[in-house]
Formats: sequence, structure tokens, C-alpha cells
Amino acid sequence: MVVLLITGLTVAVVVSLLGSAGATTTLDGSPSGTPTSGTESGRGSSGQTVYVHILGAVAAPGVYSLRDGDRVLDAVAAAGGFTMTADQRGVNLARFVVDGEQILVPEMGAAPPGNGSSSGGASARDSGTVNINTATSDQLEELPRVGPEMASRIIAWRDANGPFTVVDELMNVTGIGQKTFDALKELVTV
Repeated sequence: MVVLLITGLTVAVVVSLLGSAGATTTLDGSPSGTPTSGTESGRGSSGQTVYVHILGAVAAPGVYSLRDGDRVLDAVAAAGGFTMTADQRGVNLARFVVDGEQILVPEMGAAPPGNGSSSGGASARDSGTVNINTATSDQLEELPRVGPEMASRIIAWRDANGPFTVVDELMNVTGIGQKTFDALKELVTV
């Protein structure tokens, strides 16, 4: 049943993409043949090229060039789609991609990043700061002046806008004023 559901979703994504114009290319410049939908994304396309590194449970992990305005859905399509073991719930397909970002498509049953699993990087506790691009709601709530509601707003902002590029962007999150920002700025990182 799960295999049929995943297969059906994959077919639906491919069919919806076939109606779009344009194609992505891999870093070496060869066309992937996978259409993208950046001009239909609602954000518009500036025509600029952005590079995205997608890895994990996709058919062809790698670095792909996309158009500014493309979404994570387009990056997954450029990488050949999900594998049968992909946990699609772990990826926000509607989020706009950001130049230079890395997108990890988790496998079913894998621990999400930032929850204490060993990923080779330093944890928030090791460095003394919390990475606002990868922190879970629980990790954000450990910060002063951040409760469940504020944590969910921070995560919603990064899901909608892509990763924070500088700590100062926290001021763009609804409810974070100067006083709250001053309490957080030395405790967080991007």
C-alpha cells in the first residue's frame, strides 16, 4: 500500500512537471531533461542561476543549477525524483530554493538532522550556540524569550523564506523585536 502511494505521488509530480517550460542542468552543464516550474512559482524568476546541492534519498544526488524562483520540488525533480525509501514528509517541497543551499531528503526511519544524531558536525551544545537553520522547535525553546509559539514562527519563517543568511534576519520573524533580538543574537548562529 505504501509503495503504491509513493509511486502514485511520484507519478503525479512528474506529470505536473511535464506541463512546465524550461529544463534544469547539472553542474557539468548537461541537460537533465527534467522540467522545472520556477516561472509558475508565484515568486517570479529573475533569470539568475542558483546552485543547489541535493542529496539523500533521491535518484541522482548532486549539484544542480536551477533558476531563481524555483522550489525544492524542482530540485527533487532535477535529481531524478525520490527513491522508494524517501521520507517525503521530511522535505518542504513548496519552499523556494536559495543559492548555495544543501537539501537533504531523509530516508524513512532515519533520525532528522539536529536531534542529537551524529552527523559529523558540532551540536548546538558543543559550540554553545543554536543554529537557527537546523534547530528543532525544542532546541529553539531552550533560548531565552523563545516559547513554543515563537519557535514555530522561526521555523515557519525559514520554511517560507529559506535558510537564514545572517542572524539579523531574525528581526524579520513576527514577534521578534529589538529586545528579544538582543537577548538572542549572541546565542544563535546560521
